[in-house]
Amino acid sequence: MSVRPPQSLRQFHSTDSGFNVLEYELMSERANSLGRHGLKVETALAELRAWDAARHNDADRESLVDKASDAVWAFFIQRETCGLRNGCDVIQRYAIPNEVLARVGAVRR
Repeated sequence: MSVRPPQSLRQFHSTDSGFNVLEYELMSERANSLGRHGLKVETALAELRAWDAARHNDADRESLVDKASDAVWAFFIQRETCGLRNGCDVIQRYAIPNEVLARVGAVRR
C-alpha cells in the first residue's frame, strides 16, 4: 500500500520556481491596484463632502455622487479580485453615504 505525503510538504511552490515569482508579482500588483482604488474612493468622497449648496448647483452634486459611486464600484470589483468578498467593513471605514451606495453599478447614459 502506498501513502501519499501531505500536500503541505510538496515542493511545488519552491522559491526558485518561475510560478512562485509570477504569483508574487501578481499579488503585488493586485495590492498596489487596491491601494490606488482606495485613494480614488477617498478623493471622490472628500469632494462630495466638500460640496456646498450655497456655492454649487444640484447638477454638480449629481456629478460628484456619480463619480463617487463609480469609484466605489471599481474598488469593490478590485477587492473581489483580491479575494475580499465582504464590503461591509469598507462601507463603514470610508463612511460611504447611502446615496452613493444606491448608485453603485448603475449604468448611466
